[in-house]
Amino acid sequence: MDSATILKQLKLQAALMELHDENSFKIRGYQNAVFNLDKSDVDLMALDLKGLEQLDGVGKGIAATIFEIATKGISEAMQQFLETTPEGIIELLDIKGIGPKKIKVLWKELGIESGHELKEAANSGLVAKLKGFGDKTQQAIIAALEFKEANANKLHYSEAELLTTEVLDALSSSPMIKEISPVGGLRRKLEVIDKIELLIAGTDFDKLENEITELSDFEQDVINSGPKTWRGTFKQHLVPCEFTFTQPETFVKDLFLRTGSTQHLSIPVLEKNTLRMLSNEGSFATEAELYLAAGMDYIEPELREGTFEIQAAKNNNLPKLVEMSDLKGILHNHSTYSDGKHTLEQMATYCKELGYEYLGICDHSKSAFYANGLEENRVKDQHEEIDRLNDKLAPFKIFKGIESDILYDGQLDYDDDVLASFDFIVASVHSVLKMNKQKATQRLLTAIENPFTTVLGHPTGRLLLRREGYPIDHKAVIDHCAKHNVVIEINANPWRLDLDWRWVNYAIEKGVMLSINPDAHQMEGYHHMKFGLLAGRKGGLTKAMTYNALSAEEISAQFEKKKEQAKTNA
Repeated sequence: MDSATILKQLKLQAALMELHDENSFKIRGYQNAVFNLDKSDVDLMALDLKGLEQLDGVGKGIAATIFEIATKGISEAMQQFLETTPEGIIELLDIKGIGPKKIKVLWKELGIESGHELKEAANSGLVAKLKGFGDKTQQAIIAALEFKEANANKLHYSEAELLTTEVLDALSSSPMIKEISPVGGLRRKLEVIDKIELLIAGTDFDKLENEITELSDFEQDVINSGPKTWRGTFKQHLVPCEFTFTQPETFVKDLFLRTGSTQHLSIPVLEKNTLRMLSNEGSFATEAELYLAAGMDYIEPELREGTFEIQAAKNNNLPKLVEMSDLKGILHNHSTYSDGKHTLEQMATYCKELGYEYLGICDHSKSAFYANGLEENRVKDQHEEIDRLNDKLAPFKIFKGIESDILYDGQLDYDDDVLASFDFIVASVHSVLKMNKQKATQRLLTAIENPFTTVLGHPTGRLLLRREGYPIDHKAVIDHCAKHNVVIEINANPWRLDLDWRWVNYAIEKGVMLSINPDAHQMEGYHHMKFGLLAGRKGGLTKAMTYNALSAEEISAQFEKKKEQAKTNA
């Protein structure tokens, strides 16, 4: 039990309270408490009841609930809600686009108690007939359910990486395993992983299978396992595990074949021979030897997608991929000035401790009222604090940025004189997400044309495994960024990784620089940089094309040049 788990239970309790028509003021109290506590560093497990009652926004009732969860694992109220609420209804609370009130209507008026029943009712048109729903809501529900089904039991790469470490640790005690390595999308570091794939070298496959099955953390799917493949699950995780067995002498070949995408392995590279054919015909001590036999440079696993890398390797001009050590600063970060968890000074100090030269602070702009966005007077206050901190932390530099909301018509939400007061502007969409492709694209093009726009933030607004991004014409957006000298963000948050790596190489070809930004709302968020780095590398990103690989002095000059041009053109 930890603070995050307690807050998760409080959030669910608030939703169930709304579902069961509890007092609206009480519900709002729980919601506000979760919001405020989530932004704080307080360790809820370390406080007694009196300590909890003294927290801002936490009254005696909520404090008692927190204490009950901390000491018993669940509150009595939550236990009662769970006993009177079908399990399927609780699962529906995770569906985007329908809140507790609508779920109650579906439950009470149509008798719906699961996602499957809801999908059937929506497909038959029953949902649209309910008061307060209609065809648009019905179609949105169908789309949300289909999206959830398609992504069931999948993991963000960041989660899969941690889970894989656990699995490897659990298998490390086996004397039967001679070599072991991740393969498939896991080794290629795809943004979403649907199974934990490992290649295991050993000499006795039956004994390997039995040994893994006997480990307490693993449960075998006997029906879907085979003579050379163990399939099942690990601990309580629902994501499937797939372990393929091979002899030690064929480990390199199978590692190669089970890493590359089908496209990577199927493109002719030597006359009519594909990499798959070459690997099956020869014997190679390393993967590098195999590529050499094909007349190619070695291709890093994360690049093996069958896009640009084959021809580049044949021409001996594969990009030297950007490394973490190349990154000199962290742009696009939030503080307690808007919806961040840590103060500006805390964010800056920790960034400096991590060895970076600079921090770009980009709190939310005034249109983001839900995130405590900055009105003009608070912009001035923040800039004065930045000046003081720059004196204190020199030579470390804090750049004055803002994440300016792109409004429905593509305009930014400050006047030009306010925009001119910042060192740089990250322009992002946060609202009106249901435009069609033409309107959504034009909205971004208009924002890109604003002479003060420095960086286009998370271009599609996607949340992986949670919601699809809004539809845009990527080529048109990237081409416009090239025309107007606008950098595109690779948002490093594992839930976003947006710009999608599949468009990184096109951006590079057009001369558009990419900025790997964590969108950090707390100090720990800086560590997401590694996932943005992986996304960039998958698209062939180099140090030269990475905006925040510039030194503090270099990027400061870039900001100044952009501002001078903006003032001239505004």
